[in-house]
Amino acid sequence: MFAPREETDVFIVGGGPAGLAAAIAAREKGFSVALADGSEPPIDKACGEGMMPGTLEALADLGVRLPAGAGYRFRGIQFIEHGLRVAADFPEGNGVGIGRLILHELLIQKAEECGVRLLWKTPVTGISQEGVQVSGRVLRTRWILGADGSGSRVRKWSGLEANRLRTQRYATRRHYRVRPWSDYMEIHWGKRAQAYVTPISIEEVCIVMIAERTEDAEFGRALAGMPELRERIIGAERSGRERGAITLMHRLRRVSKTNVALVGDASGGVDAITGEGMRLTFQQAAAVAEAMASGDLRGYEKAHRRMLMRPLWMGKLILQLGRSATLRGRMLRVFAETPELFAQLLSIHVGRATAGRVLTTGAQLGWEFLAA
Repeated sequence: MFAPREETDVFIVGGGPAGLAAAIAAREKGFSVALADGSEPPIDKACGEGMMPGTLEALADLGVRLPAGAGYRFRGIQFIEHGLRVAADFPEGNGVGIGRLILHELLIQKAEECGVRLLWKTPVTGISQEGVQVSGRVLRTRWILGADGSGSRVRKWSGLEANRLRTQRYATRRHYRVRPWSDYMEIHWGKRAQAYVTPISIEEVCIVMIAERTEDAEFGRALAGMPELRERIIGAERSGRERGAITLMHRLRRVSKTNVALVGDASGGVDAITGEGMRLTFQQAAAVAEAMASGDLRGYEKAHRRMLMRPLWMGKLILQLGRSATLRGRMLRVFAETPELFAQLLSIHVGRATAGRVLTTGAQLGWEFLAA
């Protein structure tokens, strides 16, 4: 497979969206790039399949645009619990729900067009100062990127395992063949679980159940506490197989060391219900490519920390709402009575609010909450 002394500028471990995005960004900087994954495409994962406007912008910055008619556009976010609903539109643009396998194929096509060397069914067995151990030999490389998921072996091999924050929840995903009933991405709240509902085509929706215990993320049990959602999908045909996953909100002390950097879930992440995973992945890919081009990964460290701050804050807020029915009820009533507050919070969530607006919204939300 490799010549005895073959070399590449960048070697990426992991062929999911994070690895492919990093490969594309690195090629745009002029690096030669090889990517290896022990699996072969298409590579699926239990995720919400909804991309916010900022995610679409980050994807477009990589030169990847969705074909006309692909996916399903949604205008904003809606929270629903026991007949109470609050909704807000995105301040700019629309989001798009699109199947994970379709997105993966688009990224593969772009990587191939860029000249990335894709090595499928090629497990990596280790890394060293000389390069990457693969197929019984060492491929020499200047930079090594770990894009091999939340259980990253590259993270372990490079000694970057130390966590500063770690919260774990369980997710179960199903697709249903049913016409979308809303032009919003919906979050349905139950007693111990949340459902993250995304329309992904004119005849299909993606539903992800998320809970802190595996049994609470089981569909039948979770739907019992979400009567409105249960009514929507009664009799609907399921498409594809059910998939389960662990969703982690975790932050690492460092995401790079010497010539090794981590991207995507390998580098830390936010709870899936925030819908921010793909945006972070694509922006990290661009940032690490910029840092490699400068010859110094310290710029990536700073950029990575900055990127995670807002999504982690929003993730903590949503987790607290999920754990306390009393807190959640009061918050939803505040939003129902002052919908502009929910719109402002969504602006903060998608990164379209100034520092002043963040402070003002926080103060107003606190006052309204105390008065509720």
